Amino acid sequence: MRSARTTDRLARGAPCFAALIVALSGPALAQSQSQAQSQSQAETPGAHAPPKAHETDAALSALIPDAAVADPQAWALDTDAAHHAPDPATLPDVSALDGTPMPAIPGLTIAWPDSFDASPIDLLTPDPDIDAAATVARDAGAVLDAAMPRGGWRGPLGADALVRHAGAGIDLVFPPGTVLPEMDDLADRFEGLSSLHTLGRTTDNLAQMTRRARDDVDLLLQILRMYGYYDAEVSENLVGLSSDAVIIQTAPAKPRKGRPAAAAITVRFEIVPGTRYPLAAIALGDVAQSPDKTLLLTALKLKTGDPANTETIQAARDRLIDELGHIGYAFNKVGDPALSVDHAALNADLDIPAIIGGKYVFGHVTSSLPQFLNARHLQRIARFRAGRIYDRRLVDDFRQGILQTGIVGGVKIVPRETVAPTPTAPGVADIDVALTKGPQHSVTLQGGQSSGQGFYIEGSWEDRNKFPPEGMVGARGILGTREQLAGLTFRKSNFLARDQSFTADVYAQAQTTDAYNAHTLSATITLAKTSTLIFQKRWAYSFGFEVIATQELLAGSPPNSPFTTYFIAALPMKFGFDGSNNLLDPERGVRAAITVQPAISIQDGPKSSYVMTQFDGSTYQSVGHGVVLAERVRFASINGTSLVNIAPSQRLYAGGGASIRGYGYQDVGPKDASHNPVGGLSVAEFSLEARVKTGLMGGALSVVPFLDSGTAGATPTPTMRGAKFGAGLGIRYKTTFGPIRVDVGTPLNPSPGDSRIGVYIGLGQAF
Repeated sequence: MRSARTTDRLARGAPCFAALIVALSGPALAQSQSQAQSQSQAETPGAHAPPKAHETDAALSALIPDAAVADPQAWALDTDAAHHAPDPATLPDVSALDGTPMPAIPGLTIAWPDSFDASPIDLLTPDPDIDAAATVARDAGAVLDAAMPRGGWRGPLGADALVRHAGAGIDLVFPPGTVLPEMDDLADRFEGLSSLHTLGRTTDNLAQMTRRARDDVDLLLQILRMYGYYDAEVSENLVGLSSDAVIIQTAPAKPRKGRPAAAAITVRFEIVPGTRYPLAAIALGDVAQSPDKTLLLTALKLKTGDPANTETIQAARDRLIDELGHIGYAFNKVGDPALSVDHAALNADLDIPAIIGGKYVFGHVTSSLPQFLNARHLQRIARFRAGRIYDRRLVDDFRQGILQTGIVGGVKIVPRETVAPTPTAPGVADIDVALTKGPQHSVTLQGGQSSGQGFYIEGSWEDRNKFPPEGMVGARGILGTREQLAGLTFRKSNFLARDQSFTADVYAQAQTTDAYNAHTLSATITLAKTSTLIFQKRWAYSFGFEVIATQELLAGSPPNSPFTTYFIAALPMKFGFDGSNNLLDPERGVRAAITVQPAISIQDGPKSSYVMTQFDGSTYQSVGHGVVLAERVRFASINGTSLVNIAPSQRLYAGGGASIRGYGYQDVGPKDASHNPVGGLSVAEFSLEARVKTGLMGGALSVVPFLDSGTAGATPTPTMRGAKFGAGLGIRYKTTFGPIRVDVGTPLNPSPGDSRIGVYIGLGQAF
């Protein structure tokens, strides 16, 4: 009986237990389904592998076998009680449950559900406005998808999209057929400003990568608006990112031992530029009523129909300001441009508020420091005179000229109205110059070494404004293995005219060269107009007068030979043309100069006169990226007397760092029996070199292969008979004050006694 009752309980509890099995099988079923999904994913590259069999909970497997998971209802009913009818005697009496009301239960005050009727439920009527809005949204989306098939949130652009690489792992992607005139500029500008590109990505985590990518989306939208694309849309996504990637790299890293390589990704910006908005209207304030309207509009170079490009608009505004200042409107005020964008009309209106005022002429120049630089001297520096129509370009040039003096630390130039303009006459504007003193003293030190000249150190000291305005006094000295010099100089800059200088110089010098020994006293006065670092002039000149007293002895003279004394008076004159693009390091252009120097020489009684003439020319051509070809020629001649009547220091020589590299200083040309140079009456030289930038040291280092040739002749006619050739290699290190030069050359056809190697160190190019 005990066994029968137990069976009866199981039979009666079968439905409930089946429900329990169904409930318990939910997690198991979910787990089984998850495993099945994992197994399906495992067939996809990169998906996670399914959990292994031994990872399943053993107790749960024993309680819920596979049959329960497959069909829980059938498994729950598969019992002995379900297969054998129960004994009626063991069943409870249920005759009372035949529909008669149940007796009241004491304490129960809530009515049974079948004792009351529930109110009917009224269904809501669909809102027609909601249906209409949903229909409009669906139709608009369909039209937009048809008009702009695109990537990002509407699906990635296909393989036929236009792709521009903007750095490692960064792509700009455009719909196929996109024509964007500014595409190159856009890519370059984005690459220069991109957070992803400038901040690097090798150590970015996913959050940093995402934040920078979103910043770059805003940047791209800003750039596109600058070009006039005001309806542009940009989306970004990461390509090649696995779900467990943490470290993001632009290229696959080499896997470390025991660790797989991090996933490499590309940040892909999908760009739909949309319509480029044109300018529909342009307002320019007072320009429309100006008598110079045509001239100003020509300078503006902007018209309706042009793209609403903010960069172009800003450049047009700058041209308008420049032209107004150039033709006399000294006090014009031009505001910032304002664009009114009409997204419905797909265009923009431009407003550049301009108050141009009246025209003016230059008045007088005033100085805030008359004891330092007076108004008269400042007026000499200016390229304008009182009464000339006001021109802001000349004012800017005036500012540069004042700074070029080297004694001014700062300058501010402001026009000031002294006479108001009238409808028939321009006004007058005085030019007030506010000055700040700069350093008045300077000390320089430089050195060099070259074959034949030896090693030297040269120093100088200057007081740049000892005698205002711009009266400089200075001292200089040279201490070297073959030269010693001490000198004093007085120079008056901007003397009588802009960029013209008057110089008086005296010096004492001792020289020991391979050609002669000399002890010299000299005095020179010069009036010159030459180039400066700020103002490189196409035309330059100098006129001078020089007197020299010198005692000299040829290097090959017998022992104890006396020095010969020479008194020389000369009138050196030089005219030059400079069409190169840079004073210290030219890359293109032509230079030419001619020097003429008549002289009288008195030599212990005999007197002779002669004229030295010299022509120098050089050309420069850029022949490729970072390669400049430079060529130089020199011809010189002395006419009027024989070689013996000319002091050795005044004769013509060839060889050395500024002449024919590979040979010693003055070592090319006529020589005596002991192979000592004696100088000549003519010189002919040719040089060719290639200046090749290496890109090393920030682009400052260049290599320079060179070939030089030439000779000094015993006759006044330049000739290449017996010419010497030298070749070698140099390096240049570019600095803010010019290239530092080191050349190493070797003679190709040396004479007896010539060194096999020549080394030359100096500042600036060889020519």
